[in-house]
Amino acid sequence: MNNQFILMVEDHYELAATVCEFLEEHGFVIDHARNLDAARNFLKTQAYHLLLLDINLPDGSGYELCEWLRVDQGMNIPVLMLTARDTLDDKLKGFVAGTDDYLVKPFDFNELVMRIRALIKRSLGEVSKSKIQIHDLILDSSTQTIIRAGQHIELPRIQFKLLKILMRNSPRVITKQEIMIELWGDEEPESDALRSHIYNLRKMVDKPFTQKLIHTISGVGLKIALEDTNA
Repeated sequence: MNNQFILMVEDHYELAATVCEFLEEHGFVIDHARNLDAARNFLKTQAYHLLLLDINLPDGSGYELCEWLRVDQGMNIPVLMLTARDTLDDKLKGFVAGTDDYLVKPFDFNELVMRIRALIKRSLGEVSKSKIQIHDLILDSSTQTIIRAGQHIELPRIQFKLLKILMRNSPRVITKQEIMIELWGDEEPESDALRSHIYNLRKMVDKPFTQKLIHTISGVGLKIALEDTNA
């Protein structure tokens, strides 16, 4: 199993040391931050699989860090809140801020490991579902990024959606009518709008590379695949 990295944000040194030691014995790699400022520095420089977060910290609250993580940084890593507060209002406040789960102090360490593994497993599953790959072309809908042969490709919203439709259905041929319905619904697009978007998509996704992925199937529609077996 690959190493799974956890950041623990907890100002109680003895508790943090005990938890970190226990988690390391179970194969996790742990960093420890004692306040919000240190936690932000860790999160800016290291990718983590999970954040263990206390609510009461010397320079603010765990809610603030969670909101910064979700809103300002756009990070979707799981957050497990470790807290002595167990009221419904406290939990609701945490979930609104972006917390994924709660564990009330004092807690059983084996339960902590079980919850960490469940959250990471769910998170990794969601990431894998968000990524589509055709040959050397990767589209990640969770981060709205496209990479081909290691090069980032920037697309306007409609062309991103068009590429996603083709990749999601690959290697099936998609009719132009199906594409238009998915892109615009009942709205009538401008004349030749689809043709223009297809042209520009090809220019960005295919033209700079040696192998063509986007194929027109005459009289039927479009498909995206490594080889055009219908040509």
